[in-house]
Amino acid sequence: MMMTMRRSLILAAAFAGLSLACAARAEQIVVSNYGIAANGMPYAIAIEKGFFKQQGADVSGILSSNGGGTSIRNLLGGNLDYGEVDLAGTVAAIEQGNDLHIISDNVLTVGEFVWAVKPDSPIKSLKDFKGHKVGYTNPRSTSQALNILLVQTIGLTQADVDPIKVGGFGEQVVALNLGAIDIATLADPVWSKNSARLRTVVRAADALPPLCNVVGVATGKAIAEHGDFLRAVLRARREAVEFMYAHPDEAGDIVARAYDLDPAIARQAVRNLTAMAPDATRPYWGTGRFDIKGMDGMIAAQRGVGAYSGTPDWEKMIDRSFLADDLKKDY
Repeated sequence: MMMTMRRSLILAAAFAGLSLACAARAEQIVVSNYGIAANGMPYAIAIEKGFFKQQGADVSGILSSNGGGTSIRNLLGGNLDYGEVDLAGTVAAIEQGNDLHIISDNVLTVGEFVWAVKPDSPIKSLKDFKGHKVGYTNPRSTSQALNILLVQTIGLTQADVDPIKVGGFGEQVVALNLGAIDIATLADPVWSKNSARLRTVVRAADALPPLCNVVGVATGKAIAEHGDFLRAVLRARREAVEFMYAHPDEAGDIVARAYDLDPAIARQAVRNLTAMAPDATRPYWGTGRFDIKGMDGMIAAQRGVGAYSGTPDWEKMIDRSFLADDLKKDY
């Protein structure tokens, strides 16, 4: 009897230990603007289709935020392993001494952006921007940086337009309808929600070169202790991206549920982004391969709005070892 009881206790302890180990492997990841912006859509696919678990990453949930700085604080302060964060914010955090490493290049273009007007607007092309009020979200934002780049493509400067801080993409639609701005800088899925009531003047995919938007980031501790988890996350995200290009409508339905969107709007947003690419080698959602030229381009754009100064040492910041072998060679 005592021997049986002892064996039962040992087995119970073993199962308890196994349960705790499994629970410890279940982990949140951090994705900037998940549930709001297009960059995070592949993670919704990876969760619903079970790609994370199939690849060996027990992702228990996704922690969203309204910007790169918040995402980085959540990543470091929450003792989490992986995040998807804007490039300039990541570079600045690394240069400030934070133990972060860029392990994947996730969004290779700014193809989600369009510049739109009311249907009866006299503004028909980019050259008509001169002297008009152009909305952007916030100082040092990507939208502000892209506005500067856009007008530079036709030889204008920011002084040739009237930039107006509005505070958000949805707020720009309101400001446009009220006449507070003449041109709204919008991004999917907000653009798809409002496209029937507005007119596109310029699409970023047609006017701007490939620019790295967000990257996959890991802490030094995660790299040292949880490399298998990081590899599994990147494999699952890649599988999700490939699924989106192969099945855009089904992917749109999944995004609709995760982002609380009308299915027709979500399908349109996914179709927009899977169909457009500035050139054949630069899709919107990348599978992890690095585009250093696109990263340099985005850093140059962020310098223009004071979001970053200096020159990143990419070889010190990037760790390609967590990518699949066929993705380790840069574009």
